[in-house]
Amino acid sequence: MIQITDTLLIDEDELTFTASRSAGPGGQNVNKVNTRITLWFNVIASPSLSSEQKVRILSGLSTRISKDGVLRVVAQSSRSQLTNRETAIERFVILLQDVLTDQPPRKKTKVSRQAKARRIDEKKQHGIKKKQRGRVLPTGEE
Repeated sequence: MIQITDTLLIDEDELTFTASRSAGPGGQNVNKVNTRITLWFNVIASPSLSSEQKVRILSGLSTRISKDGVLRVVAQSSRSQLTNRETAIERFVILLQDVLTDQPPRKKTKVSRQAKARRIDEKKQHGIKKKQRGRVLPTGEE
């Protein structure tokens, strides 16, 4: 069982792993050994998730989920299949935790009166500086 949150556990049987050739380091090994691991998780068919959780995952991770509702996580940083498998599971857990935890509501803030006054003063100083860059008339002419 993989623990996502305090209340959510997902059975490892729901995850499917496939191995393929990695583009990462490995020397001659890279052409012979399938070290990249792709984790597949069917969000729609998962019995561990409630319908509300499924909706949140489908909307929050829409770029990583296929039209069939299958989430895909890839790991290929290591030369070892086992290490890449563990990395893929860690990424999977982090992705689901981020989507399923509630974000605190944003507090609206206002710009202070002093900050507004400071901004206007800076604009005035900038305008004065630009005015002083005007054409210089030779002495005696006006």
